[in-house]
Amino acid sequence: MLEIDLMDETNTISEETMALVEKVLISAADQLAVKENSEVSVTFVTNDAIQEINRTYRHKDVATDVISFAMEEMGEGEIEIKDADIPPMLGDIIISVERTTEQAIAYGHTFERELCFLAVHGFLHLLGYDHGTKEQEKEMFGLQEKILQAFGLKREGHELS
Repeated sequence: MLEIDLMDETNTISEETMALVEKVLISAADQLAVKENSEVSVTFVTNDAIQEINRTYRHKDVATDVISFAMEEMGEGEIEIKDADIPPMLGDIIISVERTTEQAIAYGHTFERELCFLAVHGFLHLLGYDHGTKEQEKEMFGLQEKILQAFGLKREGHELS
């Protein structure tokens, strides 16, 4: 099973919602046959915090909804250690709670559905999926919807399993 470290730096996410995010990511990992005991961290932050991260690491001085940092993205001078017996640390997912709220309203989703969408989106980035081209976007967004629908989170919003 996927090991998930959830941190709410905003102190606004309920335990039930955190558990829902954990369950949807475990479901996504199962659907995608991710290696057993792989690890991921998910941190919920403010717009100001994600804007600072975006400015520092992506050189974009704007708040965004989700940022992922895959552990496979090794920087210059870093050493990559591969051992078949060590479960992989997939990386970090950082989600803006404020942007989640704004987008849920704009798209007519529940907050929980939008939060799970962003968590899955970030998780797919950790697994190497991208949406830089139309083909990649179609594949990644299609997979997101498939994962969320299989879990019971439909686009209309209000169905939760």
